[in-house]
Amino acid sequence: MEFRTKVHIPSYPFSIEPLEEILFVGSCFADSIGSRFKEERFPVVVNPYGVMYNPVSVLHTVMRTDAKPRVAFLTLGTNHVYRLKETGEIVDNCQKRPQRLFQEEELSVQQCVDALQQVVDELSARRSDVQVVLTVSPIRYQKYGFHESQLSKATLLLAVHELVARNPGVAFYFPAYEIVLDELRDYRFYQPDMIHPSTQAVEYIWEKLVETLFSDSAKQFLKEWKPIKEALGHRPFHPESDTYREFIEKTHQQEKDLLARYHKVL
Repeated sequence: MEFRTKVHIPSYPFSIEPLEEILFVGSCFADSIGSRFKEERFPVVVNPYGVMYNPVSVLHTVMRTDAKPRVAFLTLGTNHVYRLKETGEIVDNCQKRPQRLFQEEELSVQQCVDALQQVVDELSARRSDVQVVLTVSPIRYQKYGFHESQLSKATLLLAVHELVARNPGVAFYFPAYEIVLDELRDYRFYQPDMIHPSTQAVEYIWEKLVETLFSDSAKQFLKEWKPIKEALGHRPFHPESDTYREFIEKTHQQEKDLLARYHKVL
């Protein structure tokens, strides 16, 4: 007997290699997943100009950064944007200026597709073998109202679907949204605000990413790195002791040796 539904995750024609440089741009969900990669010593770039929620702001970040990743993750949160009335430009951050200076708008499916296509084109121009993985954040926007939040997510999902169809072999969808809302369909997988996914939920998404997108070599790296990471996270009773100092020096050396060995593989 099955007590929950499992979301099907498609196979991908590429794999993430150990210590691969990866770009993460998007909502705070991108921050959460990107931070998980950092913990595993991947040299990732995560939202270098702050959290970006809509496709146009994601485009702005990509245009400002000089990153040339082989793999880029774009996490979309909303199709709502704020336009500065004085200039007509869509801003990424209102910088606590008065609300009367801005006009809130909703991007259409086509406007979202157009912005995301520019992102794909820009990253492809920098590196021809780039792989762009798109996700839709499972975080709901209570301030819109839950129905309006769902309409916003639907717009993003339709836009991503069209973008992936337009860019076969380059753009791909990872169903983080569906995994949290359907497979993890319980409030115990949310933070106390009942809006943001819990640490456990993020860890589950991470496990699914590793399972479906990591190469065998990357999985082996994680296996070898795990005891070193746990040793570095150990909190001793006597951190000033010679014994602990020797222990931590030895552990750091193990870390350096492991990273050097896998850098040679790259």
